[in-house]
Amino acid sequence: MPAGYGEAKLANGKRKRCDIVHQNQRGSAVAKPIPAIQPIELDCAADDIALQMTRWLSHLRAERRLSPKTLEAYARDLRQCLVFLSEHWGARVTLAQFAALEASDIRAFMAMRRAGDIGGRSLMRALAGLRSFGRFLEQEGKGKVGALSAIRAPKVGKSLPKPIQMAAAKRFTDADERAGEARDPWIWARDAAVMALLYGSGLRISEALGLKRRDVPLPGAGDVIIVTGKGNKTRMVPVLQNVLALVQAYVAMCPHPLPPEGPVFVGARGGPLSPRIIQLTMERLRGALGLPDSATPHALRHSFATHLLTRGGDLRAIQELLGHASLSTTQIYTGIDSERLLEVYKTAHPRA
Repeated sequence: MPAGYGEAKLANGKRKRCDIVHQNQRGSAVAKPIPAIQPIELDCAADDIALQMTRWLSHLRAERRLSPKTLEAYARDLRQCLVFLSEHWGARVTLAQFAALEASDIRAFMAMRRAGDIGGRSLMRALAGLRSFGRFLEQEGKGKVGALSAIRAPKVGKSLPKPIQMAAAKRFTDADERAGEARDPWIWARDAAVMALLYGSGLRISEALGLKRRDVPLPGAGDVIIVTGKGNKTRMVPVLQNVLALVQAYVAMCPHPLPPEGPVFVGARGGPLSPRIIQLTMERLRGALGLPDSATPHALRHSFATHLLTRGGDLRAIQELLGHASLSTTQIYTGIDSERLLEVYKTAHPRA
């Protein structure tokens, strides 16, 4: 079971009486392949809903191949809805009651979430998760939650990614930028190597930190890496030789053993490296470089795509490199480089 199913909190940070009780017996991260979803127990809902929730998450994991993070978010959203309904109705929610939901109940839940300063995208995801659960119940012959289809998805304003300027992005990958910090040099080298992969290959931070030692070739011995992205899907990504050199420099300095089957990037004590460490590193560096709060690890991935497009990269190729399932997701970067697109139009169109 993905970490967080048994310990995630609600939006206000407090544990509620509908928190999932059952946790992974070992209480630790489990290596791939992802194990079956563990049975769920809910204090705010009847056992029939808990059973269907377990089966629904298992279906999403096995059939839809949703990522652990998405499963965790869907489970949290449904749990929060059940908490609200149990308090709204003053009793534990049964499967029959859930199937008989009215549109006013869903609107009241969404209003409660909105009052908690939840953004439009989070509300849209919550509604998508509830609809997915409703469809699953209908497919299983457990009832049709018609009220969910009567609710309009919240409007979400279009926001363009905020890439980092090319010169600044390169400085994030320079370990010497942190020479004044009271940290071991191998940690500087590690962080520089991680950020070089984010910017040089367009990886998500989870993809970079999920790399095994055996996945990363030595400089001169290869120029591609195979990463595992969302939905447990793998893709082949080119990697620059200077990026491989940064990874090898870190490996040579790392005081902890790095077996081929273990993670290539480890924390200060030799355990798996937390994404939060890289986020904090970027927070410190962006302050030193005078960059805005939008300069995050994911912004390096945005910068990778934007700078490729600026240099004439093909949109389809960038889609493959980023691992986007749909071209429409990649097309958002065209809004950043509209001047170049206009230039291409004027150059290429026969009537321009």
